[in-house]
Amino acid sequence: METNIKSKTLDEFKTITGTMINPAVQEWKDNGGKVIGYFCCNIPDEVMTAAGILPLRLRGTGSTGTELSDAFYSSINCSFPRHVFNMALNHEFDILDGLIVPNSCDHIRRIYDNWLRQLDIGFLEMFNLPRKVEEPQVQWYKDEVHLLVEKLEKQFGVEITEEKLKNAIKLHNENRRLLKQIYELRKVDNPPITGGQMIAVIVAGTAIPRDKYNEMLKELLEDLKGAEGIKDHRARLMVLGGILDDPEYMDILEDQGGLVVTDSICFGTRLFWTEVSEEGDPYEAIARYQIQQRPTCPRSYGDQPKRAQYLLDMIKEFKVDGVIGERLLFCDSWVVEHYMNDQDLKEAGVPFLKLDREYILSGKGQLRTRVQAFLEMLGGK
Repeated sequence: METNIKSKTLDEFKTITGTMINPAVQEWKDNGGKVIGYFCCNIPDEVMTAAGILPLRLRGTGSTGTELSDAFYSSINCSFPRHVFNMALNHEFDILDGLIVPNSCDHIRRIYDNWLRQLDIGFLEMFNLPRKVEEPQVQWYKDEVHLLVEKLEKQFGVEITEEKLKNAIKLHNENRRLLKQIYELRKVDNPPITGGQMIAVIVAGTAIPRDKYNEMLKELLEDLKGAEGIKDHRARLMVLGGILDDPEYMDILEDQGGLVVTDSICFGTRLFWTEVSEEGDPYEAIARYQIQQRPTCPRSYGDQPKRAQYLLDMIKEFKVDGVIGERLLFCDSWVVEHYMNDQDLKEAGVPFLKLDREYILSGKGQLRTRVQAFLEMLGGK
């Protein structure tokens, strides 16, 4: 799909997304800064920002195999932790000063177990996430944040005050607002940015200092406002699923004539669609945001009706013609969620295509064929 954006900032985002340890991370480290790796959007990266530490969300970008990590995972573990841990065993994450791993799923949990036994990183913490979305779980998460703050202060000799936390929340909220402004531009009939480009923009933001990221987003917004919209798409698509950090996956969908105008994925709207309250206790605000206010994923029990309504609202708001559900092979949570999504979307009269995949893109020909058939079923525009 052709786009007419001429933006140096967008090119920078693509470069950052194409590698795990980008120049901004290396510069931060060379200047004496600390870097902590983490997984999952359930981790409160505002805490690391408040500590003056760069939060770096780990990916398997650049991985070429799992020959080392296969010895530590069963045949039914998904390929994401395999590729990430393989990179770790190859010392590609030696730049890290610490690692925070949530119990978001059993597959991610195994990264913590294996890293603990096989690699020395100095600061390795398990962040215990609740699975329900009720009041006791808000307090649980709040306690976890307090524990994390205490451990970071002790390990790195920093002081994380409530004022610093509030300032970090404001900085991250500015980021959320800027990303949402870009999504607003995708509601028009001819959006100025593709889904593949948008993935590059969002992924890059998890791998550079947040203040630098915000300035780059402001520059991109100016470029987008003056760009010509994309007119050669056959249908407006929404992508729904878990971790998806590869712009090429979106490119393949869009090369067949679909235009991804919105999403509900881990590197998408679930990161920024709502804001953390800037009033009152910052610990309470972060906990309530993470447990009850932001869009959840299937690991959260009892929240599926809310997720279904969020999906239907996005479809209406962005004038979506069809939804593509992507799932990493062996992901138990998303196989169940997509079954329920299928029922909800049938009732709403919205076409839904379910696609399973490996973390590193493969089977491109089959993917193209299935997407092309889906678009033909939609009937084009």
